[in-house]
Amino acid sequence: MINREIVRLKVVQLAYANHKNCDKDFDAAMKELAFSLSKAYDLYHYLLLLITNVTDYAEKKYESLTERLKTIGSTEMPNPKFVKNRFAAQLAINEQLCQFEENRQNHKWTEAEDVIRGLYKQIVESEIYKEYMDSEEDSYEADREFWRKAYKQIVANDENAENALEEWSLYWNDDKTIIDTFVLKTIKRFTEPAGASQPLLPAYSEDEDKEFAGKLFQYVISYRKDYDELIKMCNKNWDMERVAVMDLVIMECALAEILNFPSIDVCVSLNEYINIAKVYSTPQSSGYINGILDAIVKKLKKEKKLDPKKLVNFKRK
Repeated sequence: MINREIVRLKVVQLAYANHKNCDKDFDAAMKELAFSLSKAYDLYHYLLLLITNVTDYAEKKYESLTERLKTIGSTEMPNPKFVKNRFAAQLAINEQLCQFEENRQNHKWTEAEDVIRGLYKQIVESEIYKEYMDSEEDSYEADREFWRKAYKQIVANDENAENALEEWSLYWNDDKTIIDTFVLKTIKRFTEPAGASQPLLPAYSEDEDKEFAGKLFQYVISYRKDYDELIKMCNKNWDMERVAVMDLVIMECALAEILNFPSIDVCVSLNEYINIAKVYSTPQSSGYINGILDAIVKKLKKEKKLDPKKLVNFKRK
């Protein structure tokens, strides 16, 4: 689940923090990187738990209304379709999710009832809910599709939920948009026969991604002076002291990847870091970074320093 997009972002963030604190212990920084990545996986679980908590809240509302109607002798009972949603019921008993919730005593959505109540209100007032409740289709697939739509259009865009998560952990400020896509992927993968044993996404989709994180960060920290020299050579019309620290860090990370991971296409690396610059630096940064990195790549290709055999442990000659 933790893919290279998340890894790159975390490495940039930590390289920036390390740039501000050059004396920081490297081993401690590596542990912080691992912890930050693990928090992204925690967020994935907390977002899935929003579905079960909204359903629990809906069930309490349903039971309360049903009791009131029975008390006054009404023969018309509320439609139980939403609270009996089979996908939500399966998620509520998911072994991995239940284990996660049991082990996390510090943060519970029950502590943020205003968030759950707000999401419930938005959902039941939505066109998605109306269409679902009015539909005659009664199947697990229809139940799952309802929550896929509700999550994508309502839950993923809820500011109150996002604010609550940010209060719980500063590590989640930049993760949610990416993790939302994995929640949606998880919903689509659920099958009714799997029951409580339905596997969630693993922490890392591939072992190489976990190794990639540590190696990339190590290359950034170990050879950043060499990368800075490359940047300086292709940045003749600009005083290095005037380059924004975040711009410099993004370029250092991009060069660490380009020079040490020959299996990753150079264009892919460039695009990924330019996209990071668009979000995390100044409006002009992406164009500036693109120009400098493009010049460096052309220079390295001309000097044949992008030969895979010459990439590992790159050092300025």
